[in-house]
Amino acid sequence: METFKQQKVEDFYDIGEELGSGQFAIVKKCREKSTGLEYAAKFIKKRQSRASRRGVCREEIEREVSILRQVLHPNIITLHDVYENRTDVVLILELVSGGELFDFLAQKESLSEEEATSFIKQILDGVNYLHTKKIAHFDLKVKNIMLLDKNIPIPHIKLIDFGLAHEIEDGVEFKNIFGTPEFVAPEIVNYEPLGLEADMWSIGVITYILLSGASPFLGDTKQETLANITAVSYDFDEEFFSQTSELAKDFIRKLLVKETRKRLTIQEALRHPWITSEGEVRAPEQRKTQPTQLKTKRLREYTLKCHSSMPPNNTYVNFERFARVVEDMAQVDQGCRALVGARDTLQDDVETLVSIFNEKEAWYREENESARHNLSQLRYEFRKLESLKKLLREDIQATGASFGGVARKLDHLHTQFEALRQELSADLQWMQEVMISFHLESGDTDGLGAMFHQDASDSLSELLSRSHTEEVLASLKL
Repeated sequence: METFKQQKVEDFYDIGEELGSGQFAIVKKCREKSTGLEYAAKFIKKRQSRASRRGVCREEIEREVSILRQVLHPNIITLHDVYENRTDVVLILELVSGGELFDFLAQKESLSEEEATSFIKQILDGVNYLHTKKIAHFDLKVKNIMLLDKNIPIPHIKLIDFGLAHEIEDGVEFKNIFGTPEFVAPEIVNYEPLGLEADMWSIGVITYILLSGASPFLGDTKQETLANITAVSYDFDEEFFSQTSELAKDFIRKLLVKETRKRLTIQEALRHPWITSEGEVRAPEQRKTQPTQLKTKRLREYTLKCHSSMPPNNTYVNFERFARVVEDMAQVDQGCRALVGARDTLQDDVETLVSIFNEKEAWYREENESARHNLSQLRYEFRKLESLKKLLREDIQATGASFGGVARKLDHLHTQFEALRQELSADLQWMQEVMISFHLESGDTDGLGAMFHQDASDSLSELLSRSHTEEVLASLKL
């Protein structure tokens, strides 16, 4: 982001008379207080908000300043300093006081091709310097070709007004609709990618006007002018070009080419024989005579026509404003055509989207029905599974309760069995004690007593066994 001095320009410069103005800029003569040197102060009105249409947006001002800070060439206006206040950015520029080149030439009685070539050569030198830095001016026209001082035989040309200039970046497509219709290249009119070639077309138009006093594509209306440009509709009218060399015409033809890749580059233009011949442009039989003089009457009429296009007070300020309005109208008209095309394209897109939507809606409806059926089946299976789950839970609970009852009965039987065992054990012990007592009293160890003892023991064991078995079996038949 460019930084400007946040100081009052009036503290360092004495501001003088107005030299000219544009839609959002005023140029005034100024004198630097510390050196006494004269400069031109260009006051550019800043746009206060993005929504506003008054003033120049900061990005455009910064771009112009950035480009001017990069250039230093005898044929290009020089930036000296930049200041900024609340409403304006002030560019302190080299003072170019010689006026417009074409106004200077219109005052002459005649113009030789050698003189014309010298002026075109200066323009080419300045543009060559810009193009080597990949900078396109994009606004080369009669009013932006000024003279540093017109009081010398061959004045020094200065290219001014870099408000539309852009740095061309490789691989970055740049499109815009700007400039003065009379001088713009076909690629600008057609809203195609722009490059350095657009400046070469403008040089071809300037050369045509310089040699003839006529504008090659200028029509009665802006639309007619633009149509002539896109069709490359021009010719070398004998009335205007009877005294013009074939080399000069060839130079113009090779610049006014619609296909940018076939148009002369700045280096090729500088090497063209009409530029390099230095007085050799005339036919051999003419070389011994005085150089052919091109009448400037037509050029004078052209400049007068340009200035007569201004509003009634004939001020440079209003002429510039009028030109800006014409350019704005061109942009609006182009924008309207683009909108019409965009509307048609949008209508096609809408119809395509509606068709796609209808197809998708039918598909979604079909898929929705299938999903609804599958969901219904899943719900039925889920309810069935829940019912089975409930029955299983009840069976488990019933089985658990049954196992609990069996366990309790087994505990009860075990208690009964234990009690019976203890009872039988006590009875058996008592019987043994009786038998022992009986044995001791009778003293018969082998006779009837022993036999009786044995029979009693067997009967007791059988009784015990039978009683225990029947009790248990009775318990299990619950």
